[in-house]
Amino acid sequence: MKKKIAVLFPGIGYTCDKPLLYYTGKLAMARGYKLVKVEYGNFPSGIKENKEKMEEAFRCGLEQAEKILQDICWEEYEDILFVSKSIGTVISSAFARRHQLSAKNILFTPLQQTFLFADGNGIVFHGTADPWADTKDITEGCKKLNLPLILTDEGNHSLETGDTLKDLENLQQIIGLLFNSLDK
Repeated sequence: MKKKIAVLFPGIGYTCDKPLLYYTGKLAMARGYKLVKVEYGNFPSGIKENKEKMEEAFRCGLEQAEKILQDICWEEYEDILFVSKSIGTVISSAFARRHQLSAKNILFTPLQQTFLFADGNGIVFHGTADPWADTKDITEGCKKLNLPLILTDEGNHSLETGDTLKDLENLQQIIGLLFNSLDK
């Protein structure tokens, strides 16, 4: 049996115990992946629309991810899955490039900077009402890399609409899509 590993890269306020990452992690474990959580912290405050603080948060998160993941022998794994959210999408993509890893990527609400590092191996989920990333920019980034893009109509940066029942339906659809893609 091939060895598989899934790594969760959360966002700043969206931790590994929030729905998108929590259920995707559970799904990965049910599919035989060893689950590793990158739980970093100590980010600067006020990063939205502040390029310098965003860069600082990225460097801080990447440095912490390097420390958390330093003992993993990536060559042992035939299947590497990176599941990331928000700034975690930038961190996971940069980490994969830095270590020349061929990882499948689940990118939840990526930031535009993600596309500076991402490759075309994965799937992107974005909300059309995301105040952190413009839908046009995300669509263009996905087209350039030939990445499938799943849009949540009126979804915010957590892919939530404010309608609890609709949010649960959307979550079920997202996890259903991932269920099928992990089986391939």
